[in-house]
Amino acid sequence: MLGVMTLALGAVELGLIYAIMSMGVFVSFRILDIPDLTIDGSFILGCAVSAILTYHGHPILGIVLSILAGALAGMVTGFLQTKLKVQVILAGILTMTALYSINLHVMGNKPNVTLLNVDTIFTFLEDKLPQNSYRLPVITVILLLVCSILFWFLKTQIGMSLRATGDNEDMVRASSINSEAMKIMGLAIANAFVALSGAVLAQYQSFSDANGGTGTMVIGLASVIVGEAIFGRRSMLMCFISVVLGSVLYRALLTIALQIGLPSSDLKLLSAILVIIAISVPVVKNALSRLATRR
Repeated sequence: MLGVMTLALGAVELGLIYAIMSMGVFVSFRILDIPDLTIDGSFILGCAVSAILTYHGHPILGIVLSILAGALAGMVTGFLQTKLKVQVILAGILTMTALYSINLHVMGNKPNVTLLNVDTIFTFLEDKLPQNSYRLPVITVILLLVCSILFWFLKTQIGMSLRATGDNEDMVRASSINSEAMKIMGLAIANAFVALSGAVLAQYQSFSDANGGTGTMVIGLASVIVGEAIFGRRSMLMCFISVVLGSVLYRALLTIALQIGLPSSDLKLLSAILVIIAISVPVVKNALSRLATRR
């Protein structure tokens, strides 16, 4: 029983950490309607910056600078898309590819950095709460801050302009709003959240791996799409709740898959299948509805 509870707690903690990244995917994919592949690189950029600064005794500074580094990566992708007119997916691929080398340089040209026996943002609660439960409050507070700030921002005039840019860019231009600036800002915000998630994950798991970002975009999409398919998106608040619950549910499904014997090498395949199923649900429902109407 204790082992099951530990696994469940670990799944919830990882789900909440990845929910921060999923909020970034939500901004780029749902609000801006841009499939931003920069995410695979900016996630590890956050891990790398956080790990190096934590290793040198500055875990909080590592979190802050990871956010700034992720925002800068998003701005580069936005600049390529808007100013240099690079195709959307290609711009993300170019930035992601460049970030692989940059991440290695940040980590001192090492494929991984270990943080064992190093103080992290979780350490100060280690002696104050029961074993294995001291990390959940920190993760929860960070996620609530991210969701609160983003929810407030999207209700402001600039936030409404950002949402309008994703809905109808031509209308935004006709309203004298700089749509290119909105895209750059939106991608900066999205990748800042993604890098923050990577920064927290690096300190949570006590290491950073230069190859750990592969498939991050798919994980974020799975969380967003699965959450929306199950919990809906009738309002902005409901969208946020769906993303968070979708991330936790997705992580729980992976944990269950591993426990029943699925090889870890097949987890990416399972992620892709979950996304396909979630995307297909509305199509299947509409097809069944039309068939019922004809009958």
